[in-house]
Order: sequence, then structure tokens, then C-alpha cells
Amino acid sequence: MHVFSPQSLIIKPVSTFNRLSTMASSSSSLILPSASLNHQSSVNPHDSFLFKSSSSVCFKGLKHGFRRLNLDKPRVSMNVSVGSAATVIDDTLFADYKATTAFLFPGQGAQAVGMGQEALKVPAAAELYNKANEILGFDILDVCINGPKEKLDSTVSSQPAIYVTSLAAVEILRARDGGQQIIDSVDVTCGLSLGEYTALAFAGAFSFEDGLKLVKLRGQAMQEAADAAKGAMASIIGLDSDKVQQLCDAANEEVEEAEKVQIANFLCNGNYAVSGGVKGIEAVEAKAKSFKARMTVRLAVAGAFHTRFMNPALAQLESALSATQIKTPRIPVISNVDAQPHSDPETIKKILARQVTSPVQWETTVKTLLSKGLVKSYELGPGKVIAGIVKRMDKTSPIENISA
Repeated sequence: MHVFSPQSLIIKPVSTFNRLSTMASSSSSLILPSASLNHQSSVNPHDSFLFKSSSSVCFKGLKHGFRRLNLDKPRVSMNVSVGSAATVIDDTLFADYKATTAFLFPGQGAQAVGMGQEALKVPAAAELYNKANEILGFDILDVCINGPKEKLDSTVSSQPAIYVTSLAAVEILRARDGGQQIIDSVDVTCGLSLGEYTALAFAGAFSFEDGLKLVKLRGQAMQEAADAAKGAMASIIGLDSDKVQQLCDAANEEVEEAEKVQIANFLCNGNYAVSGGVKGIEAVEAKAKSFKARMTVRLAVAGAFHTRFMNPALAQLESALSATQIKTPRIPVISNVDAQPHSDPETIKKILARQVTSPVQWETTVKTLLSKGLVKSYELGPGKVIAGIVKRMDKTSPIENISA
């Protein structure tokens, strides 16, 4: 996800454990920007230690200190299809979630050459990169630290790099005094686009390895979709969402159906990303000044992310997600698609597939967390884009960056 930070008027490159208990009966419980228009950005967008099992890396220490969710009322229902029976978990499990302490994970665009150096100082963090190398087939830590920038910025590399580096930041936090207590206090998590996968891994919906495999495939599928249908993205700075929509509508009147644009990233007031055909984006850039936009920023992205242009990626993602073991998260994970938490694994799979073609509802997500009385949040991973967005929404809301 590519994010332009209007605060400084510069482009800022915008866990995994075994299931602690299962839901099997009514008595079970769940562990719980001064610049001119059309400026070109070079930014690409859009347990103290780990212990190993035979098939996954798991975070140690997660069993301590988590609030438990009482499941005295039955939460499991049966959905019977022809020739088979499938267990469906109530997807409203987290409907009344609380937001006291939140972990927020960055998306694509946050990467920068040099990230990952702090991970070398913490064995549990460094081990994540070692495990990732086996899955990715190349030295991801070397790419993070040394680049080259072109390789790190590619969709295929940046998504796995940010995923691993963000979870390494969790281990860096865990290793510091009081870090485990902070981790134990987290009662909600979410991530910007790609960051949703990181959040789900942290919340135990899937293993570190399975999450990385999904992220790897996601990056490849999105790149293939971008190659199949040329698209572009641009940040619109200084307008509210209604004005940006009007700008898109005006641009769409001048281009063919295949070139039309839409809002793809609802980040915060004054900072929205538009995605679509190249001619559509050019029309947006040409008209932006007449709509009183402060500026537009063409994003260095492979294609029109979070729009119909990514439809070719859906089949691959759906297939991979179908074959992945996903569990009910131990804490709420807020979806980019509808800004809601989901508990049913099958629903999570469906919504993760939809995510690549759906607008990112980050503005609504953060507003909701703040309205629920969020006391403290942490941005874990490279960059400080999320912190900037939170501060634009509420200057008084404390947020700390934990980098790796």
C-alpha cells in the first residue's frame, strides 16, 4: 500500500503460535506535503525466543497474560452441504470488541533499504529471517539491509520483506524490559493492506510460515495481474473523500470503461489514493487542480491495486487460502475490506481474497478504534506512515514505533 504523508509534504514510504485451545463445545474457551501537482514519487506503494515444531515456527510465551473470552454460550453451528458437513464458527464472536491497546502493521511502501538491522541483535527476530529464506529461496535479510532498492521495491520482494520485518519487530519489543507485558495487553490488531496478513499471523490465525507463503503468492499474483492489465495509482492530497470521488467521476467521463478509476485507499481526510487505468489516472492528474487539490502524487506501483484490475489474482489467492489452515484469531483482527473483525476462518479466507480488489477502509478502521477508547497503539515494522495517519486523526492519541 502506497501512502503519501501530507504532514511533511514529502513522500514517505508510507505471530505466530499453536492454537491454544479449540472451540468444540459450549464450555470451551478461546485464548485469547510544498510541492507541485503531478510530482513523481520514487516510493513504492501501495516468546523471548522462537521454538520450532516439525512444521512451523511458533511464538513462545503467548500463553501468559492474555484475556480469555468466555464462550459459555454455544458458538459453533453446523452448516451441512450435499454429501458433507462443515463446522462454521459464529462470525460475530468479536462484534463487541474493546480497543485498549492496538498493534498496527504497515503495508507495501513502508520498505526501505537498511531495515532489518536491529533484528540481528535479537536471536528470535533473526530466526524469522532464517526461516523465511527457506520459503522464499533467497536471503531476504540481505535484500532488506543491502538492497538493491529496485529489488526491495518490487512487489514480489517488498511484501514478504515487510511481513517478516514487522513480525521481527514484535520479537524486538518482546526482548526489551516490559515488552512481554505490552504484547500481553494487546486486545486488537490490524494492518494496512498487506499488513492484515501480519496482523493475522500475530493473532495466531495462521503460522508464520503459512502467512509468508500466502504473502509470497499474493505478491506474485498481484504482479502478474498488473502485467496483464496496465494500471496506475496516484495520491490526491488536500481533498476530502467526497471531492476525490467527484474528481474520479469527472475523469471517468473522459475515458473508456477499461480506463476508469476509483478510490482505492481511504487513508485519512486529505490523503486518498486513486487507482485505475493509466489514461484515467492521467485525467485525474489533469483535473485535480480545478478541484482545488493541493497536489497529486503518481505512485511508483506495478499496477492498479485494490481495484478490478487485480481480478486475475483472485483465483490464485482463493486456491492458496483454501489450502491454508486458518483458525479463529485469539484477538480481533480488523479487516481492510469492511473495517470489521471476523472470527470464522472461512469468512477470513474469503475476505482476504476480496481484499486485493476492494478499497482499503483504513480511515474507518482507525476512527472506530479511537471511538472505542483506544489508549495506546504501536506501529510495528518499517516506516512511520501509520503513526502519521493516526496523528492526523487524533493528535492526542499515543502511538509508538517499534522498528526492526
